[in-house]
This record gives sequence, C-alpha cells and structure tokens, in this order.
Amino acid sequence: MLAWFRQLDDLLRGRKTAPDLLAEGEIELPLRAFVPLAVVLGATYGFFMGWYAVLCRDTESYWQVIASMVKLPALFLLTLVVTFPSLYVFNALVGCRLSFGATLRLLVGAVVINVAVGASFGPILGFFTLSTTSYPFMTLLNVVLLGISGIVALTFLLHTLRRLSAAPKTVPPRVIPAEDAQGDSPLGEEGPFDIGPIERPPDGLPEQALGKAWGIFQIWVIIYGLVGAQMGWLLRPFIGAPTMEFTWFRSREGNFFQAVHWQIHALFAGS
Repeated sequence: MLAWFRQLDDLLRGRKTAPDLLAEGEIELPLRAFVPLAVVLGATYGFFMGWYAVLCRDTESYWQVIASMVKLPALFLLTLVVTFPSLYVFNALVGCRLSFGATLRLLVGAVVINVAVGASFGPILGFFTLSTTSYPFMTLLNVVLLGISGIVALTFLLHTLRRLSAAPKTVPPRVIPAEDAQGDSPLGEEGPFDIGPIERPPDGLPEQALGKAWGIFQIWVIIYGLVGAQMGWLLRPFIGAPTMEFTWFRSREGNFFQAVHWQIHALFAGS
C-alpha cells in the first residue's frame, strides 16, 4: 500500500510523465497499483459524501455511506470503460504514438488524479456536512468539488497528450561499417564506430498540426465530461435526500443538467 502511494506521489509531481519518458510513446503507470488506488481514493470521497444522510435524516442511514463508498469509484471506472475506445481512436487520428495498453494506463492515471483531488476535498465536504442541513447546497457543493477535480484530471491528460505528440523520438545509435567510414574511428582504430543517438522529429504531429490535435482532444474532453455527468445521474443517489428512504438506485427519468437546474432553483428559493 505504501508503495502505491509513492507511485501516486510520483504521478502528482509529474515524474511519471516526464518528457524523456514520453519520447518512446510509453506510459509507466502500472495498473496493478493505480486501479486499486482509484478505488481507495474514490471510496474516501464517497465516505464523506454519504454522511449527510446519517446526520440530516430522521432515521440515520449508514447504508448511504456504504453505497457512496462503492458508487464513487464505480462512477469513474465505468466512465473510463465507456470513453476509453473514443480516446484511443482520437489518439490514433492525431498521430500520437501511444499503444492500446499505454492509452489505457494514461486514462487510468487521469482517473487516479481525479479521485486523488476529490479525496483531498473530503475534509472540506465533511466540514460543510456538519455545518448545514441544506440538501440543495450539499448537492451543488459536491458538483463543484467533483467538477474541479475533473478539470484538474483532464488538464493533466490533455497536457500529457500534447507533450507526447510534440516529443522528439530518439532512435538507436547509428553504426558506420568500416568500409563506409571516412578515416579512422574516434579511438584511432579502423572499424565500425558508434556516432551516438540521433534525435529526429516526432513520428506524430508536426509543429503546425499541434493546434488541430489540441482542438480534437478538447472535443473528447467534452464527451468525457458529458458521459461522466450522466453516469453520476444513473448511479444516484450519492448524498441521500432527507425526505426519501434509502435506495441503491433511483428511476432513470430526467438527467444530470435538469437536476442541477432544480437544485440551484431550490437553493435560492430557500428550500
């Protein structure tokens, strides 16, 4: 477990996505460490999220805490499953050198950053849970906190993909055969000699195409955000309205954006 959090620290500090590591189009993010991290960090935020139903319902609902701890990681991992194929196709269209596995690891890394930022907001969420009974306020607060964490994660993802598209690729050292060499080798002996690694322009995008690639990835970010928002709506309730009994899921009518509109109206109407 401690080793997992060391790897998380390396990811947050940018050591896992340094330019020299991106040059070969590989992402060193082991899934065996980062998938469990996503579950643990998502459950941490869910723990704080579910306490509203315990403190603000007439009948305490500890089941809502358990449900939120399960559904928060599921929200991000299911969104990853739905959006991963589109990211891989977008990746290929703009000429990034990421393989199928590397694309998956990068997206898992973005999810881990998302839930890590969310988990860091957990104490803030807990503070407001203790200081207010307003359900609309708590709903909108969760939307804002998770929205901020999502923006941070997607910024990391787009920044990494753009650096990857522009990164020069180092080719293996070139060896000149003795019969083709002009004169002696640097060591004063005739024969093949190594002239060292050669950097060439990226196999992916030329510099003038980076702007178009950036635009394509921004379109994917919108898709990811829409899928994540609606996935949250399908998996609700996460907080637990004080006037409703505990249930694992609710009916599918409406959508995320209508719900946000209703909660804003209820907040300013004094509900």
